[in-house]
Amino acid sequence: METMTEATPPILTIEGRRATIRLNRPKQHNRIEPADLAALIAHMKAIEAEPDLRVVVITGTGKSFSAGYHLGDLGNGGEVADAGEKPSFEAMVDAVENCRLPVICALNGGVYGGSTDLALACDFRIGVMGMEMFMPAARLGIAYYPSGMVRYVSRLGLNAAKRLFLTAETLGAEELLSIGYLTELVPKDELAAATDALAERLSAMAPLAVQGMKRSLNEIAHGRFDVEGALTRAAATQASEDLREGLAAFREKRPPVFQGR
Repeated sequence: METMTEATPPILTIEGRRATIRLNRPKQHNRIEPADLAALIAHMKAIEAEPDLRVVVITGTGKSFSAGYHLGDLGNGGEVADAGEKPSFEAMVDAVENCRLPVICALNGGVYGGSTDLALACDFRIGVMGMEMFMPAARLGIAYYPSGMVRYVSRLGLNAAKRLFLTAETLGAEELLSIGYLTELVPKDELAAATDALAERLSAMAPLAVQGMKRSLNEIAHGRFDVEGALTRAAATQASEDLREGLAAFREKRPPVFQGR
């Protein structure tokens, strides 16, 4: 993974069909500052506006993925739950989850606090051996924001969510894999290759199908499945050029080349 030393707001780069957002405050373990919330939301909007993109990667610089939201701002009345006026941590994480593209979180190291939910909002989480996570809300005296608790329960189950929220227990990499927090665990020096391989695989899929199914699956996880919407999205894929290309490629025993239409 790329190494940077100067602390900056999150950095967005676009290469081909892949967008990468890098948290870049390594000396602060990529702590998310209040100003970073607006930057991250703006990056997600920019990604949504690029029709040729197929996948998003979120990662960090240095030894940690992220230490979470700046605790000093919490003590000064900083916005965590969505208040509908200025950017909140909750709104930023929701923007990541609601991205139409599949999102990979390349966890280059430990993940703590609110950033554990940022990772959960991604569709895939590749972690590295030796990493750890903990959610210190109860230890700090914070009742977590609603959408974050929904994500924890829907992704990890009620028992794991209670364990992580109510005990503030630290979990290591192998246990994170076993409870489903990580979708893949690799040695640290293999993170870039594993991320590239998954990004390339997702980019090769039919985008209308991938994006439509992602939306439906997230609706199911949140208990608000729009069946009519899912049927409409399915009908669009059945009338698409991509379906014809996929069937032709299957018959001709070649990789398909999808155009997203």
